[in-house]
Amino acid sequence: MIGAVASGPMADFFGRKGALRISTAFCTVGWLAIYFAQGPLPLDIGRLATGFGMGVFSYVVPVFIAEIAPKSLRGALTAANQLMICTGVSVAFIIGTVLTWRNLALTGLIPCAVLLVGLFFVPESPRWLAKIGKHKEFEAALRKLRGKDADVSEEAYEIQDYIETLQKLPKAKLFDLFQRRYLRSVTIGVGLMVCQQFGGINGICFYTSSIFESAGFPADIGTIIYAILQVIITALNALFVDKAGRKPLLLVSGAGLVIGCLLTAISFYLKTYEIGLEAAPALAVTGILLYIASFSAGMGAVPWIIMSEIFPINIKGAAGSLATLTNWFGAWLISFTFNFLLSWSSYGTFLVYAAINLAGILFIIVMVPETKGRTLEQIQAAINA
Repeated sequence: MIGAVASGPMADFFGRKGALRISTAFCTVGWLAIYFAQGPLPLDIGRLATGFGMGVFSYVVPVFIAEIAPKSLRGALTAANQLMICTGVSVAFIIGTVLTWRNLALTGLIPCAVLLVGLFFVPESPRWLAKIGKHKEFEAALRKLRGKDADVSEEAYEIQDYIETLQKLPKAKLFDLFQRRYLRSVTIGVGLMVCQQFGGINGICFYTSSIFESAGFPADIGTIIYAILQVIITALNALFVDKAGRKPLLLVSGAGLVIGCLLTAISFYLKTYEIGLEAAPALAVTGILLYIASFSAGMGAVPWIIMSEIFPINIKGAAGSLATLTNWFGAWLISFTFNFLLSWSSYGTFLVYAAINLAGILFIIVMVPETKGRTLEQIQAAINA
């Protein structure tokens, strides 16, 4: 959450690449502190440093991708970020079964090194360069991204014209986000993060094994199926998000989340009152796997895609920090309360999540626009008109 608060100002002040380098440094220090730890304090420092780095990454990466990608590929490339996260988690689970935790911490240095080297070959965000008045660098970066033979004059004009309009406005602070001109984009960005996290994903994610065991299904088999399913569906999402559109994927995803929660709730209800016990495990497994597949199909990646698209560049730092903070606060709150809710009522917990996901569907129908196939400037002008 601290990293989320710092991410927007860092990305605005140091640039997208500068913010990525700083967060990589925090992650590197964190993994080394964990590896060399001889007591709890270095472990806590390491976790704090890597947590800060990840809080910054979670905002800067989708924003950076959205700002450098052509509009026809923006959704797929931003969704690919979520695919890499899912794949990384799955890989960590697999290699964690054969490595000690100290050596596992060392493996975290590998992507840090790849990123630090790779950033020397990646141009800075043209939109950020235009915003700070580096016009030569802006055109060079855009030409490098689009190819030396591409005609970038129309795109360059549109970006510069939009930024010049925004430059006439005062730089936005946190409380300025609630002005009428920005309120819709902020409501959409923050609201989608609420929908993503408060629907129960982190509680269900972290306690998948326990849920399968409680339902009477082998936890190891369920967890392996869960990990494979998540990666496959997230990969399909990255392929189709620019064709199917953001809003349809969110609505299909939300419907699946509601049905998955209801199936799991029915399973626990049957188990609690000892009715049809032979059907309970199958219902629980079907419900959880449908929930995970549905989340991966839309609600996992699409809120980050839309968040990276809808904020005008003069409020992107403050608004992005607020949306990312909301996301990590939701992740913490759901993780913290999940066991308490499960102790209160196992089936009631999933009914609560079903109701929240249903409210999320209504929010998406009423508030969220379709953004596929439009430039960032077109999207932001339409929302903040």
